[in-house]
Amino acid sequence: MTRTTTLTPEQVPAESSATLNAFTKSLGFTPNMMAAFAQSPIAFNAWSALLGALSKALDVKTRDSIGLAVSEVNGCDYCLTVHSFTAEHMARMPADDILLARKGHANDPKRDAAIQFARKVIETRGKVSDADLQAVRDAGYTDANVMEIVALVAMYSLTNFFNNVFDPEKDFPAVAPAGSI
Repeated sequence: MTRTTTLTPEQVPAESSATLNAFTKSLGFTPNMMAAFAQSPIAFNAWSALLGALSKALDVKTRDSIGLAVSEVNGCDYCLTVHSFTAEHMARMPADDILLARKGHANDPKRDAAIQFARKVIETRGKVSDADLQAVRDAGYTDANVMEIVALVAMYSLTNFFNNVFDPEKDFPAVAPAGSI
């Protein structure tokens, strides 16, 4: 059950219109989450700017894997459908790697360290241990990279919370719960 209005193009506030149109053009359609999120130009445009900046952080497989791990922890079914789709179609990740990321791991040792750290950040609300921080550094991540991981966790949590609160209709292929696969 959706808990907010999914705006039609005519209903989108002028201040959100350019951002929403850019997403629509890039994706080929307007995701329901974005059509709902656009109701608040302040929140929507701030999220879009953060998304744009963080699209330069790390590599696409690591970013998508962090999105999957965080969305799994936060129980965001909408984001799990989106990140599973983008991981498969944009990052070209096989289904086994997508499931592994949802469970907080990766086959690649460096990516695995980033995903495990991201999961620790969300599970502990940022109160990671010295050993957690050292493990991600030992995997080859700089402090700047660690800050990017934290920022990705925060950005993905924002959309997880938005979608958990407002429950927009899912418009990406459904995914099975990770525990049942």
